[in-house]
Amino acid sequence: MTSKKLVERKARIKKLDRALKKLFPDARIELNYKNPLQLLVAVQLSAQCTDKMVNKITEKLFKKYRTLDAYVRARPKEFEQDIKSSGFYRAKTKNILAAATMLKKDFGGRVPKTIGEMLRLPGVARKTATVVLKEAHGVVAGITVDTHVIRFVQRYDLSDFKDPVRIEKDLMQLLPKKEWGHFTHRVIHYGRYLAPARRYDTATDPLIKIYQKAAQKFRV
Repeated sequence: MTSKKLVERKARIKKLDRALKKLFPDARIELNYKNPLQLLVAVQLSAQCTDKMVNKITEKLFKKYRTLDAYVRARPKEFEQDIKSSGFYRAKTKNILAAATMLKKDFGGRVPKTIGEMLRLPGVARKTATVVLKEAHGVVAGITVDTHVIRFVQRYDLSDFKDPVRIEKDLMQLLPKKEWGHFTHRVIHYGRYLAPARRYDTATDPLIKIYQKAAQKFRV
């Protein structure tokens, strides 16, 4: 990112984030969970799956698997059926159950509180790690970059990249750290409830006034 782009984008994202705060002052994660382990499982299930569907799955799943040991002892084939409607259920089963085993063996049965330790867990990349750390432990280790954030960044010209890791680095330059943990939730709400990937009435979108070129960009 050139110094000129950095200055322009910092000014733009400041205005965008201010507008997002007004639109979604109480934006928060919409996955249901009661403890860090449940959150970890829910976030892993959410890959390529809606939060609504994940919540439907976990309503039964968390009653069946109440402890870490329950996941450790789980039968893979049975677990696959328990989460089948989340998609990619074989890979998710493998990762969730392996992560449970690692939590018990290497982390004393607790979900880690550092990004380095989180990234050791099977199936956990930066997106999952940053969500779990922030929501479960109040640790802000970065900015969660999901499909909503990628689309937002491209529409509002906040990065030259489409890769989540590179986008996260750019956003960490553009936003003050105190906003890192909240920005993603606001953008997700914006994408879900106001500005979907399909065409919509941009006249109802106050963010377009900040960057009018975004009115022409939908799917990226």
